Amino acid sequence: MKFCKKYLFVVLTLCFNDVQAEIYFWKDAQGISHYSDRAPVGSNPITVDPGFAYYRIKKVFDGDTVLLDDGEKVRLLGINTPEIGDADSKEEPMAKEAKLYLQSLIEGKKIRLETDAVEYDKYQRRLAHLFSENGDHLNLKLVEQGFATVNIHPPNLLHFERLMQAQQVAEKQKIGIWNEADYQPRPIEQISQTKGRGWQRLVGKPHTIKEGRKYTRLQFSDSINVRISKDNLTYFPDLHSYLDKEVEVRGWISKRKDKFSILIKHPSALVKSPTLIQ
Repeated sequence: MKFCKKYLFVVLTLCFNDVQAEIYFWKDAQGISHYSDRAPVGSNPITVDPGFAYYRIKKVFDGDTVLLDDGEKVRLLGINTPEIGDADSKEEPMAKEAKLYLQSLIEGKKIRLETDAVEYDKYQRRLAHLFSENGDHLNLKLVEQGFATVNIHPPNLLHFERLMQAQQVAEKQKIGIWNEADYQPRPIEQISQTKGRGWQRLVGKPHTIKEGRKYTRLQFSDSINVRISKDNLTYFPDLHSYLDKEVEVRGWISKRKDKFSILIKHPSALVKSPTLIQ
C-alpha cells in the first residue's frame, strides 16, 4: 500500500501505536516521494520512535488518583477504587490495599499517559490510562487484582472491553473487592440501610420508565430509581428490556428528601441476572 508524501502524517500516527515501528521511503521515476508500511523493492526503511513522554509519580493519593512530578493531578480512567478516609468521611474497605498496590506498581518507575476523548474532569484532573515503561497497563492490573471496579464515563471508552473482561474474571474468582462483605449485592429495597456513601451493588426489578427533561429513569418504586442522562441513552439497549427483570445496579446513591437515586452512565453498571446476597 503506497502513500504519497502528504499522507506521511497518517502513517506516522498509525506507527505510534507500537513502541517502535518502521515505514519505507522511496522515490519514483518522476522524483515523487512515497511512504508505505510495507517494503517495496528499492525502498529504504525509516525507523519511527513515537517519543512518548514519561513521568514520575510524586504522590499516590489513593488507588485511582496520583500526582505527577510536574504537579499535575491524574485520575485513572475507566476504574474506581475505594476512597481513603479523611476528616469528613470514613475510609472504605480495601482503600489502603488499593493505594499500596498502585504504589508497588510505580515505585522507582516512570509511567506514560494515554488520554481519551475527554482529557480533564470537572475538578481539572487529567484523565488517563497509565502504562509503565515495560508496557504494563496499570488501570487494568488494578482491576485484575480486584482492587478496582470498572467505571465507564462516555465518551471515554478506551480499553473498555479489556477492563470488562478482567473484571468478569476477578468477580467470578472472588478476588479482592468481590470477596468483601461490604461490596456484596443487596436488595434495592434496603437502599436506606446501605453502609457508607461509597460504591454500592443493589438488586431489584424496575417496573416503569419515567421521562424527564435531562434524565430517563428506571423506577424500582415510587422512591427508588436509576437515572440515565439522555445524552448517554445511545450507549444503552432499549430500556424496556430491563423492565420486570432482576438487575444489579452498581454506583453511588444520592438522596433527596425521602427519594433515592443512582446515576449510571454506561450499561456496564446495570448487570442482568445477578447473584443476590440476602
